[in-house]
Amino acid sequence: MSELRSSEAVLAHRRHSLYTLLPVLIILSLLAATWRGADIRPMDLFQGQDGMREFARGFFPPDYSEWRQYVHEMYITLSIALWGTLLAILAAIPLGLLSAQNVAPAWVVQPVRRLMDTLRAINEMVFAMLFIVAVGLGPFAGVLALWVHTSGVLAKLFAESVEAIDPRPREGIRATGAAQIDEIRYAIIPQVLSLWISFAIYRFESNVRSAMVVGMVGAGGIGVMLHESIQSFNFAQSAAILLIIVLTSSFLDICSSFLRNGIS
Repeated sequence: MSELRSSEAVLAHRRHSLYTLLPVLIILSLLAATWRGADIRPMDLFQGQDGMREFARGFFPPDYSEWRQYVHEMYITLSIALWGTLLAILAAIPLGLLSAQNVAPAWVVQPVRRLMDTLRAINEMVFAMLFIVAVGLGPFAGVLALWVHTSGVLAKLFAESVEAIDPRPREGIRATGAAQIDEIRYAIIPQVLSLWISFAIYRFESNVRSAMVVGMVGAGGIGVMLHESIQSFNFAQSAAILLIIVLTSSFLDICSSFLRNGIS
């Protein structure tokens, strides 16, 4: 009997080891299959080292001769991110509720979710180029690009948090004969509000970086100056702009962490 139990334990251990090893083998197979598609050439990093050193020397010392212009463009970038995030929050609240399976019927949830999938699937850069054609060059195109893409991201996050709520407060309010809007106001929103705020803060921080990128295609902000300095091989100016971007991102990360910790 003891030998039978021992053999069963060995078989169970082998099955567990196989189940653990299987995902690793799948991942390794995917990496091998995509090696050529990604054009992985690690040895190229060690070729032409003299040229790389010369390239790196061009970044030092950074050129801060136009620092006022850098600060002004950084202000525009922050403005783009702020307005893009704010508009996205306003759109994501109703869209997130309509995407939640425990709030809206399936015939509403599925079309709204597919719309949100579409907004998330298209990068901010693509939206920026489309809106530049529609409204012209400048920060407004960047605001619209971040608004549309971020709406899809936040709506998904908001919907998932709504689906994870405790249903008992909602059932209690429903038992009083209250309307669905009252259920949302008094049972759903209080449970998800802190999480929604945390998502919104994180997304604003992310949108600051995205606003820099969309600026490189003409949507305004410091991305325009960075693109121009790189195109003109003015690497000392590029270094100064990159340093301002890094300092701003670090400051925002500290502030957002402080706010998120205060909320939680």
